[in-house]
Amino acid sequence: MLRSPLLTVMVQAALKAGRSLKRDFGEVEELQVSLKGPANFVSIADRRAEQVVYTELKKARPDYGFLMEESGAVDGPDKSHRWLVDPLDGTTNFLHGIPHFAVSIGLERDGVPVAGVVYNPATDELFTAERGRGAFLNDRRLRVGARRDLGNAVITCGIPHLGRGDHDRFRRELTVVQTKAAGLRRLGAASLDLAWVAAGRFDGYWERHLSPWDIGAGIVLVREAGGYVSDIAGGDDMLATGDILAGNEAIQRSLLTTLKTA
Repeated sequence: MLRSPLLTVMVQAALKAGRSLKRDFGEVEELQVSLKGPANFVSIADRRAEQVVYTELKKARPDYGFLMEESGAVDGPDKSHRWLVDPLDGTTNFLHGIPHFAVSIGLERDGVPVAGVVYNPATDELFTAERGRGAFLNDRRLRVGARRDLGNAVITCGIPHLGRGDHDRFRRELTVVQTKAAGLRRLGAASLDLAWVAAGRFDGYWERHLSPWDIGAGIVLVREAGGYVSDIAGGDDMLATGDILAGNEAIQRSLLTTLKTA
């Protein structure tokens, strides 16, 4: 596939950070780990991967700003463009030896996500998308799933855990969805949840209390694969609210209606 210069820069940064993570994943038991918050770990691998991404993107687009999970916001002269970087989405999976984690790089232009790369170095799956150019897994074009009935759909979600989120509200939402869906999954990496919706592996996805770096890339992937993304209220403020709901048109609409009853 022919990538734009911008997407090429993003892919190169993700692959380089991914090589670093893959090496560290092979030695996961030797990593030094510090406690960043309740059940929310950050490792040397995480910070090292973020530095790789920052260096590569800064070299290619020196005027763009950044919003990164570990280092926070870094302003640039160009106020229209900002990179959204999660160098290791699925940190808990990574630290437990579970090969489901990713480097996620999104680009927003005037507050709107316009390009995204999600790369899982453990499986060598590279998801890419740019507004108006389609979504791809490696070199294969992606389309969201065609299922239209929740009764035939597999839905993924985020489950709030120790110190995170509204547990009572999630239990209410889970109760209404599990009575309608064919299957429910929770895999622990928001960027890959969205990428898998774009690939048709999951039919729908919802989660609350996320950060822009978790979802910036995935929003573009789902939309460029023909899917629909909103916040859980049905609006377009996912980056601001941290709430997200995705699927094909029918499943996204059904999930939105179902969750409102919770």
